[in-house]
Amino acid sequence: MRHRIPLCALALAAVAAAGCTDSDPGDRGTAPRPSSPTTSPADLCAHVVDTWARQIYDSGDRGYGDYQSMGLSNGQYQILRDILDAARIERRRETDAAGRKLIDRQARERCADRYRDGGPSGGPWV
Repeated sequence: MRHRIPLCALALAAVAAAGCTDSDPGDRGTAPRPSSPTTSPADLCAHVVDTWARQIYDSGDRGYGDYQSMGLSNGQYQILRDILDAARIERRRETDAAGRKLIDRQARERCADRYRDGGPSGGPWV
C-alpha cells in the first residue's frame, strides 16, 4: 500500500491538531480538560484536502487512489478531485505556482462551505 506512510503522517497531524489533554493533579476523578482549542471540522478538512491535493499535484499523478485509504470522506474526496482538476487547468494556463495557490484557496473555501452548518449528517464517510 503506497499511501501508508503519508496516511500515518496525516493521522498523526490530525491527532496533534485536535489538542492534547491535561489534567490538574488536584482534580482527581474528573475527566481531563483540553489544553488547547480543538481544530474545527472545516480547518481539518482544508488541511487534509490541501495536503493530499499538493502531493498528487506535485507528483504529476493522474490517479487519485482510494478515498478511504487517504482518510477522506466521500464529500472531501469530491472536493479533492474538483480542486485537482481546476489546479491542473490553472497550471496549463498560468504556472505551477498558480495551481498551488488555487489548491490552497479552494481547499479553505470549499471545506468552509461544506462545514458551514456543522457538517454532513449522513455519517462520518459522507
